[in-house]
Amino acid sequence: MLDATREALAELGWGGLTMGHVASRAGVAKTTLYRRWPSKNELVVDAVATLFDELVMPDLGSLRADIEAVVTQFADLLARPETQAALLALFAEGIRDRHLHRRIREAIVDPQKRLVRQGRAAAQARGELEADTDAEAAREEVDIIFDTIAGTVEHRVLVSGEPITPAWTRRFTDLLLGALTTC
Repeated sequence: MLDATREALAELGWGGLTMGHVASRAGVAKTTLYRRWPSKNELVVDAVATLFDELVMPDLGSLRADIEAVVTQFADLLARPETQAALLALFAEGIRDRHLHRRIREAIVDPQKRLVRQGRAAAQARGELEADTDAEAAREEVDIIFDTIAGTVEHRVLVSGEPITPAWTRRFTDLLLGALTTC
């Protein structure tokens, strides 16, 4: 059902997407959809959130390698047409709908911050980053790192339409590491 949602969204756009289209494409009754998702908004948020659940923070032995790997995974995910269509439609609609905007944050954005927390913890355990001494400052740093990576990669792929190449990823990682290790 979630695959059918993303496919229908890519084909029909937000305005054309209905629960009926999704039900038909998935081969289920509309009542089946409505039992699990009370609205199109909830269905689309879950359909997009499952895409981002594919991302993992590897532990490749260095912060540089970990960052490069997760940036590459994220760029590959964003390069998929179904992800682009679903994410752009969801963000556009989220601007108009405060409740949807909150659901996007709760179901997609906040859960993905786990990648930053895992990467920082591994780097701290390896001695590449200093241990956290202030929990509030650490939370703020996680937010800033997440926003920097997600915002930069999303802008490059979705707005500029530029590729994420290994050379670009290395340069981006150089800039990010410079900021993280100059404290």
